[in-house]
Amino acid sequence: MSKKYDISGTTGTLGLIGNPVRHTLSPLIHNTISEEMGMDLRYLPFPVEEDPVAAVRGAYHLGIRGLNVTVPHKTAVMDALVDIDESAKIIGAVNTLVRTEGGFKGYNTDMPGLGRALARRGISLAGQQVVVLGAGGASRAVCTLALSEGAKAVYLLNRSKENAEALAEHLNSQFDGKRLVPLAASDYGQVPRNPSVFIQCTSLGLHEGDGLLIEDDDFYHMAEYGFDLVYNPAVTPFMKKLESFMIPCDNGLTMLLYQGIIAFELWTGVSVPDTLADLVLNRLERRIYGDNIILVGYMGSGKSTIGQELAKERGMRFLDTDAMIEEAEDCSIREIFEERGEKEFRDLETEYVRKLSTTAVHTVIATGGGIILRKENRELLRKTGQVIWLMASPEETLNRVKADTGRPLLDSASLTEMEEKIRTMLRERGAAYEAASDRRIDTDGRSIREILDLIDNY
Repeated sequence: MSKKYDISGTTGTLGLIGNPVRHTLSPLIHNTISEEMGMDLRYLPFPVEEDPVAAVRGAYHLGIRGLNVTVPHKTAVMDALVDIDESAKIIGAVNTLVRTEGGFKGYNTDMPGLGRALARRGISLAGQQVVVLGAGGASRAVCTLALSEGAKAVYLLNRSKENAEALAEHLNSQFDGKRLVPLAASDYGQVPRNPSVFIQCTSLGLHEGDGLLIEDDDFYHMAEYGFDLVYNPAVTPFMKKLESFMIPCDNGLTMLLYQGIIAFELWTGVSVPDTLADLVLNRLERRIYGDNIILVGYMGSGKSTIGQELAKERGMRFLDTDAMIEEAEDCSIREIFEERGEKEFRDLETEYVRKLSTTAVHTVIATGGGIILRKENRELLRKTGQVIWLMASPEETLNRVKADTGRPLLDSASLTEMEEKIRTMLRERGAAYEAASDRRIDTDGRSIREILDLIDNY
């Protein structure tokens, strides 16, 4: 992909200061973008326990191109900056430092990051009633975004009404009118019963057993859409509540993605394409929520059966590439072979493998028997997840598929001819299966449970 986005002449070191920074996902975001766009940039975490002002000034003298700032230094570092973006001044915190003459300029990319995450879903806050849950540091950026985009009213609910009032006083003074209304969480009944965008800014959901700031089901019925800044777990208590009423909602991972992308764009002056944003999002999801498992093998090796049971057991999604193609094309694999030819079917396989390589998350994928014939497919599968080759002997394969009339490559007048085709194709495809897979499992004589145990114990 680097050739597609090749940008020359962009070099240097980027970094993150804060404490702690050990488990940050920022290097994954920025190093992936840099690599894919052909830039010679390296992003590193720098733990800074004390004196962030000295750290920022030192970074400038060391030639650091740009920095992110995380807790607990987002406010303290402002004393080290030569300039601060206006929206960051309103929010009262920075998270991105851009090198300029004589020092760094500070920005807050949380606000536009949320805006771009919402835009990705087709959500605009202009003219909306917005309900913000929580009045901590994150809600400052959220409320600023809502007011700057022209929300008609923003209701800020917090356990401590005093904290909500302090934030409302500060932000209302920055914008015309008094559109930010502070309320104690217990006074949620005062929020007008209008369709609303809900944004959850508390830390509730980070820990098992967390509840909600407001538990009343009726309160959530006015939500048209919900966004939770928490992104791990993938489905938070807030999201479960909205989903129980069929209300669309998202977690905060796209906000994390786009605040990083906007920082990268500020550092380099280069726009990050949507396709690359999708690729980075997929890598984030796989890092946080778990990798995919791809099952390859000749027809009759049990890919669909094993895949469905494995997905059910692990709570993963299940996809079958042949079934996906049949549904999209509204015809069977046999019909595609007969009416369009094998090459067009293989082209469709490649198209779907390429799509899954940037969209599949925590998914078990059963593939068609010949998907590994193309080198491009083999490389894409390896990038998409752990690839397992399910093997079966020619005799066992014949026993499993001889009654199946949906196998166009095995059309034959006799079982003897069919068995010979199987032997030939297994011999011809063996090297391709080997090249595509991370491991292999012999399924001959084994029950589904035994095969699942072998996968689990790897």
